[in-house]
Amino acid sequence: METPAPDTTQLLAQSHSGDQHALQALMPLVYDELRRLSAHLLQRERAGHTLQPTALVHEAYLRMVDQTRVDWQSRAHFLALAAQMLRRVLVDHARAKHRAKRGSGRVVLTLQEVPGPAPNLDVVALDEALSELARIDPQQSRIVELRFFAGVSIEETAAALGISPATVKRDWAVARAWLYRRLTC
Repeated sequence: METPAPDTTQLLAQSHSGDQHALQALMPLVYDELRRLSAHLLQRERAGHTLQPTALVHEAYLRMVDQTRVDWQSRAHFLALAAQMLRRVLVDHARAKHRAKRGSGRVVLTLQEVPGPAPNLDVVALDEALSELARIDPQQSRIVELRFFAGVSIEETAAALGISPATVKRDWAVARAWLYRRLTC
């Protein structure tokens, strides 16, 4: 008989209250979740990208475990933070490549849910557009961050933000259209 998988939300709460056993059980789950998110995210990138999936996972992991003042409330809250960290790592990498190659090292991703041909996006331009969107509509910006950078479902996004799945669907569609216009004009 197999023992059930530990509940991430419960482990987050226990580790926050100082339970070292919960923290030890949580860290492999965090690492595995980051590997899953990174694999999803890096499938969208252009060929020849120099950031390796393992490096992305390690950098995001180090940034997340360094968040000593964060009170992770649930798996959804963890996913929201993971999306932010992955975004920051990719943007930092793209900016460093851009500085090193004077503009030719931009990281290119696609903003499309279904596989297939899609226009490529510059991750730095996407970051700037998301920052602009956050000033206009912070919720839409968070939805894009969760859906695009963390690859979470509509339902997980709704849980992370405390809104309905219908609102997520509507705001996701509006945000994608706004980003498309912003990034192609």
